Amino acid sequence: MGYEEALEQRPLAITFPEPVTQSPGHLVKGKEQKAKMDCVPVKTHSYVYWYRQKLEGEFDFLVYLGNGKITDKIEGFDQQFSAQCPQDASCSLEIKSTEPGDSALYFCASSESTVLNVSFS
Repeated sequence: MGYEEALEQRPLAITFPEPVTQSPGHLVKGKEQKAKMDCVPVKTHSYVYWYRQKLEGEFDFLVYLGNGKITDKIEGFDQQFSAQCPQDASCSLEIKSTEPGDSALYFCASSESTVLNVSFS
């Protein structure tokens, strides 16, 4: 049996790490209110990415936290948002004062592989 035949006959097993957990699953706020979202990253990861997807739009990067510190962010982030990721605690993203344009899907990821493995609670 050749190498290619062996690959065809062997079942493929893919394992994903435990999922990133995000809460709340839904959040409704009025204008000029604070809106806080929490994220529990994969335990072995020390970094978190926050993204936003507006209606029918692409995912837009907001901020990257590495080892609890903001290391990359979009221009104007500090005026609109705050983010933290304390060691051994959930990470958070907060909209400081909501506006109608903030309506979107927000999500966190702790690696490229967890982007497709997010669960909401």
